Amino acid sequence: MARSRYLLFKSKSKWAPSQIIKAEILFKPYPSIEKAYNLTQGLSAIFLNNTDKNVARLKLAKWHNKVEQAGFKSFNSISTTIPNYYDTILNYFNNRATITSTRIF
Repeated sequence: MARSRYLLFKSKSKWAPSQIIKAEILFKPYPSIEKAYNLTQGLSAIFLNNTDKNVARLKLAKWHNKVEQAGFKSFNSISTTIPNYYDTILNYFNNRATITSTRIF
């Protein structure tokens, strides 16, 4: 399991062939790790692949529902934060800028 942790930080599309094999070995006896991995990658994909605020809102709501269904306590914090700050979070999709990127140093 220790040798598989780095593949969990990467998108499946960026896995090396050896990492694909390690993932199969890891996920077979631990399906909850695969489920958690897919949830995190799903959230990441929302921010990487969407530029429309309304589409992002819908996808975030669907992701929130998936998290609730999965029942992972470790996701509760972010899962409850997103609906509480929808408008602020969705402002990112206006021009894909954050507060920190607009500051002058």
